[in-house]
Amino acid sequence: MSMITPVLMAGGSGTRLWPVSRKSFPKQFAPLIGEETLFQASARRLSGACYGQPMVMTNADFRFIVAEQLEQIGISPEAIVIEPAGRNTAPAILAAALMVAAQDPDRLLLVAPSDHVIPDAEAFTRAVEQGIEPAKEGRIVTFGITPDRPETGYGYLELAGQGEGPQPLTRFVEKPEAARAAQMLEAGNFLWNAGIFLFSARTMIEAFRQHAPAFVEPVQAAIDGAKTDIGFLRLAAKPWDGLGDESIDYAVMEKADNLTVVRFSDRWSDLGGWDAIWRETLERSPSEDGVALTGPATAIDCHDVLLRSDSDDLEVVGIGLKDVMVVATSDAVLVADKDRAQDVKQAVTALRKKNRKQAVAFPRDHRPWGWFETLALADRFQVKRIVVKPGAALSLQSHVHRSEHWIVVSGTAKVTVDETVTLVTENQSIYVPLGAVHRMENPGKVPMVLIEVQTGSYLGEDDIIRYEDVYARDSDD
Repeated sequence: MSMITPVLMAGGSGTRLWPVSRKSFPKQFAPLIGEETLFQASARRLSGACYGQPMVMTNADFRFIVAEQLEQIGISPEAIVIEPAGRNTAPAILAAALMVAAQDPDRLLLVAPSDHVIPDAEAFTRAVEQGIEPAKEGRIVTFGITPDRPETGYGYLELAGQGEGPQPLTRFVEKPEAARAAQMLEAGNFLWNAGIFLFSARTMIEAFRQHAPAFVEPVQAAIDGAKTDIGFLRLAAKPWDGLGDESIDYAVMEKADNLTVVRFSDRWSDLGGWDAIWRETLERSPSEDGVALTGPATAIDCHDVLLRSDSDDLEVVGIGLKDVMVVATSDAVLVADKDRAQDVKQAVTALRKKNRKQAVAFPRDHRPWGWFETLALADRFQVKRIVVKPGAALSLQSHVHRSEHWIVVSGTAKVTVDETVTLVTENQSIYVPLGAVHRMENPGKVPMVLIEVQTGSYLGEDDIIRYEDVYARDSDD
């Protein structure tokens, strides 16, 4: 059996699943279905006998989240590659192929999004195995999902016939209107385009040289200029910034004549909208009335609805609802007709125009050392809850505009203030004067929780002068 390098694509913002998915913490890192996050489930699915260590393509904002979530499930990556800027899937996939080719140009890569749901991992691996020989023979293998409904939210793959086993691709079909989708479902030789690809590094590089040669030199230059950043590989920014924004479909797939399709007929979803979450929730917890409940939610005389609360302190109650989706977080509530699931991204656009922070960020801000959330905010003071992971440390820093008062409520903090180092335990506090050089660490084996009270003329996160940082950050991100 050939060893395949999984390449997980872990960028994107997932705006169609707002308010649970936002730019600062998108859907692939959230436990939307089950206990594991979509990213963790994807990484676990692409592990086993025929897979090598995964390569993850992501950005600087998510690098620590990727590393932490892989560590939680015991998977060690071959590389976590940081793209300097989002340029869609074409340059990211080429970069992965070029890096693998430097070691073995005939090695196979399986490129997959990290936000899909495929419950039967063994069935998916069997489909991958069908594509190994065509991929070795220089074919680019794409995976098509057997449709179970006329879907207008997916692109399609048209096959020459309806048989099983690997088949040549006739053509790509853009997202259809409803009537056309129904016709394709009835025809039987149209599959949903899953956006999952299997190929050898050599084959993909040659495809770019033939169909999208403008990408090859700058992507190689970005790899040649890459730097190791505490366990991450950061591609060089200058050549990368000059790349066009283009998907792998437009750059290569729709032009190539060596494409093979493997049919996958088990359950699959890209969770591209709350209607997909509704369907997947019902698959796991069937309801005669089509009522899908997640979190503290109650339905009374409702039919075909999704009621979801991601806040333990917020109960969602629906009465007499039909074909409605209600999704609540601690700071936002979405109410929408189920048929308008693809329009949820319009909410993000509208909130951006109003400069509402809910458009892109959560109250809880994740950092490599832990997380914090604001409990109270006024003109000259702010109260935060801060949680620091065992063994983690914030940067050594100072502030120009604010002083801070820290009260430990759980665990033990090791606090540096100028030249003084103090252990602060539960129910103890310490004051950090304006301008003092300070650091907070958790020397214990359990999370440390403290309440921070800031006072001053400016309380923004950019009021930081950093002197040392174990995470090699330029700003407190």
